Amino acid sequence: MSLLDYWDTQRPNAKRRKTTSADDKLATPTIKFAGGDSDNTPESSSESSSSSDAPLSKDAGVPTLDRVDSYPIIAESGIEHENDFPVSNSQTELESSLPAVQDDSQAIEEYEAARLASQDEPDLHQRLQDGKWRKGRSSIYVDAFNLALETVLDEEAHLFDEVEMEVFKQWRELDYEAQYLYVRLFLRKTSAWHRINRLGYYSDIADMPRVVASLRHPRSLPTSSCALPTGETPADIDPAPSLRLTGEFRFAEHMDQITTLEEASSLLLLDELKMLAKEAKVQGKSKNELIAALHRSSQKQTGLGWNSTPSTTVSNGLNRDDHFMQKIFDHTGDCIRLSAGPLALFERVHLVFYRSTEWTEKSLTTIILAKISRKKFPDYIVCRSSSIFPTRAFLLEFEIALRTQFQIDNLLEFSGTPTVEHLTRIKDLAYKVYPRWRALLAEEQRKEETIYEYGEGAYLRRFSPAWVYTRIIHKGLHPLGRFKEHREEHRLLTELLDQRLFHAARRGAWYQRKALLEEHYMWALTPAEGRSEDGQRKHWRRIALRTCEAGLEDPHCHLIFHYDLQKRILKLERALKIVKREQHDFGHVRLAKPAERTIAGIQIVEPESVSDTTDPPSAAANGNGNSNSTRRGRPTVWVDEREGGECRVETMCLNWYRAQGWKGYHSEGGIIRTL
Repeated sequence: MSLLDYWDTQRPNAKRRKTTSADDKLATPTIKFAGGDSDNTPESSSESSSSSDAPLSKDAGVPTLDRVDSYPIIAESGIEHENDFPVSNSQTELESSLPAVQDDSQAIEEYEAARLASQDEPDLHQRLQDGKWRKGRSSIYVDAFNLALETVLDEEAHLFDEVEMEVFKQWRELDYEAQYLYVRLFLRKTSAWHRINRLGYYSDIADMPRVVASLRHPRSLPTSSCALPTGETPADIDPAPSLRLTGEFRFAEHMDQITTLEEASSLLLLDELKMLAKEAKVQGKSKNELIAALHRSSQKQTGLGWNSTPSTTVSNGLNRDDHFMQKIFDHTGDCIRLSAGPLALFERVHLVFYRSTEWTEKSLTTIILAKISRKKFPDYIVCRSSSIFPTRAFLLEFEIALRTQFQIDNLLEFSGTPTVEHLTRIKDLAYKVYPRWRALLAEEQRKEETIYEYGEGAYLRRFSPAWVYTRIIHKGLHPLGRFKEHREEHRLLTELLDQRLFHAARRGAWYQRKALLEEHYMWALTPAEGRSEDGQRKHWRRIALRTCEAGLEDPHCHLIFHYDLQKRILKLERALKIVKREQHDFGHVRLAKPAERTIAGIQIVEPESVSDTTDPPSAAANGNGNSNSTRRGRPTVWVDEREGGECRVETMCLNWYRAQGWKGYHSEGGIIRTL
């Protein structure tokens, strides 16, 4: 310990002694050492007489001050070690009674936690209104997810049974980090596996392994008292068994659910899959080709199994399929995927919350984009009605119908050209819902005649399973046309046109297709009833003519279908040789014919070279010459008479219009129709 520290911090409190006038004349304070020599201070002889008034320390070598309000001048140091004399504590009794203050990192963390806990955290609705979230404690993703759940349970809790309510209870017991990870995976491709080491989210999730383990933890469920029995849905469409909640459930699945090489290969990127294929000595350009090549290679080769038959070798996991899967797992690490049961339940909650009429895996996207001002919507006063789905069974049937419709749309529109297998699958699904569709159609017709008033049924029917079944049957007409089952297609079209409650916007297309079948096919598919072949043709042409007339008279048939129906009527009347005075005249509704304008210009054509005339026809066909066949499809070159030089035909026409006093531009896109 230094002497400066001693005087500034740990010196004992000195008492102020009484001084005389002689003492006041001293210009320099003195330091006295008890038991020391008098020569240590100046004028020691004169000070010795008054030294009895100064307080003396009992310990030798302890200096005392004559005046405590001045700094001493030490002539000789009498202190060699800090332990040579005891130092009294400068703390007061009050300070000594207080507990010791911790200054380590644990104390800092406890203080930060207490400070955050003391602050008032705004509730869910306040955060969504203000648009303010705190990292690690709240997020727009979790708040949007919980907003949908709380709103539905507050107003329409009767649509869920006790098993599903238990799942909601377990969801509320999850901490923020687990809910955040689940919602972020919910917004991704839900059927895919995700590598845990590539998830990120470090600003909101501090301990990723703990959160993953929490989502994978098994949770028990009570027995449901109102679940639909397997295979007994009203439309005879059995939902997937993985969508049911029985026994116990997990929010996320383990990697042991990956059992095939195709599913394991989907975890790899294209470059990683190419490296694996190179080791396996298989080739392929795309990801699907590489996966198929790996699968074929694993089926042809097996591992070494001593004293075992090929069947036992495969059962013991010694084939190449397990070898490739293990290599993939070693490369990717642990992966996670959301369980199908709770996922389907939360999708049903969003179906009720958003009043969705189409199945989608991105139900949260709209509200999140609206809250972060990426999408702008007008301000509405929201008034929710709890009578849209009257019963739980009605909601489940509507959900299953939407899932079936989504499956059909994927087969027809998002899987390339539909194969025979896909078309057969669509046809089977349409026939499964057909009996239920007819029953619901009769029920809705009864409600329209006896219950609904002022057209309110038109809004409620949009959330009826019959609306979805009508669209499924409409999609089922496509396989019937491809399979040349025109008679069955005509029968379904007749039933679709007989009802006027669902999908009124499609009636024009139904009229067109029905008239086409009656004109070209039905005469050969129905009994002639004593008519000749020509008489049979004329009979069905008259029926097709009446179908087109009914389409024009139908108020629900859209105007865009009128032109095609009018053309078919004129064509049928000419084929039937109806007299002129009885034929239809659509001149009053026909669009005016466009005016024809002739524009002249000078085209620049390069002369053929000598090699072009001597090249054989095969060379010209192969593109080796500059014949007229090779110029086809290339832009023509014209003389720009306005600005000089060369131009294309569009610029030449615009120059002609400019000479006439017009202004314009050329566009081959759909910008005009868009505007």
